[in-house]
Amino acid sequence: MNLEAIYQIFQNHPLVTTDSRKIEEGSLFFALKGDRFNGNAYALDALGKGASYAVVDEAEYAVNDKIVLVENALRALQDLARLHRQKINVPILAITGTNGKTTTKELVASVLSKKYNLVYTEGNLNNHIGVPLTLLRLRPETEIGILEMGANHPGEIDELCRIALPDYGLITNVGRAHLEGFGSFEGVVQTKTELYRFLEKTNGTIFINNANPFLTGNTGNVKKVSYTTAKELEGLEGEIVSADPYLFFKTLFPKGWLYIKTRLVGSYNLENALAAAAIGQYFGIDPTEISNAIEAYQPDNNRSQLVVSDRNRLLLDAYNANPSSTRAALENFAGLIAPKKGVILGDMLELGSVSQEEHQKIVDYLSTMKLDQVFLIGPNYSECKLPEYFHCFRQAGDLMNYIAQEQPSGYLILVKGSRGMKLEIIRPVL
Repeated sequence: MNLEAIYQIFQNHPLVTTDSRKIEEGSLFFALKGDRFNGNAYALDALGKGASYAVVDEAEYAVNDKIVLVENALRALQDLARLHRQKINVPILAITGTNGKTTTKELVASVLSKKYNLVYTEGNLNNHIGVPLTLLRLRPETEIGILEMGANHPGEIDELCRIALPDYGLITNVGRAHLEGFGSFEGVVQTKTELYRFLEKTNGTIFINNANPFLTGNTGNVKKVSYTTAKELEGLEGEIVSADPYLFFKTLFPKGWLYIKTRLVGSYNLENALAAAAIGQYFGIDPTEISNAIEAYQPDNNRSQLVVSDRNRLLLDAYNANPSSTRAALENFAGLIAPKKGVILGDMLELGSVSQEEHQKIVDYLSTMKLDQVFLIGPNYSECKLPEYFHCFRQAGDLMNYIAQEQPSGYLILVKGSRGMKLEIIRPVL
């Protein structure tokens, strides 16, 4: 079946899913393949659960007229998303970066929703499957789409841009993450700035922090809307008032300074909040409404959260970790004042050949901080040269058992690690 015919089906059945366990009545099921599953085998099951049609790419599973056979189901999903995006034809903003892209996406959505009907990435569905699924949620009443784009290998951002065809772009920052796939920091920069190069070719516009030399040096001739964390540079200016622990900053709008109290933990969130303010200003949101939206945003899902228990206060930032974000979190934590301070760090994953070197750098920096307790989790930290007072565990469950026995109290504790380390399981015993 050709793409236009599938699009006709989609128009009548606009709910799309790739998970046969989450079928909604009347939805369109795409049978994707993974390392451990073959979605084709669940096509009939999806129909039985209420799907209107199933799209498969193996002929043996196309056993009735409700099962559509295509050459490649993933490519069909992506092509359908691109076609739908073209037909709906609303402004699309793409957000990528090493750190902060999900938080920034949520902040931007909070700001723009003050004026516009939005569709934006749910959670972190930011890859070659998640981006198409978000595009297919666009509706005639949608006024702006906001897409988060993730990448762990070269060419991936360009691929996502060719599906989503963004009009606007934002790179939050670039750092040392996914080095196993990128090969080097330079590879990270090259891949993230594929967004700039796509928008340069298509006459799009980028939002950029003029204080970030890794970004400003790679923009080419693309049109720019600037914000800045440095006073002497052009753009919407932002400055930290305090961050103990919540970020409180001021922004210089045309009518003067506006003070914004966020619920975000960490001074490193200034760039994220300022990006949302700059985007809001560009799209005509009143500065007071921008401030209200940023102040109202409540982080969740273990990102930049302050959690107060009966015994301790936790700075919970355990959704992800890489050398750049971990160092930023530690630097922010070093400036906070508390009677007793502790750090729980889990391994930073996907760093390839430089993994041990990068973990040792974090350990060395930790050694310079004034901390009462340090707990490290994972095989990478276990192989580092550690000071005697550092405690190291192979997995989060081992630390959880230790803490349950020791029951530390009165601490301010930073919890930071890669998602795969599952540090959130420690929260109940703290």
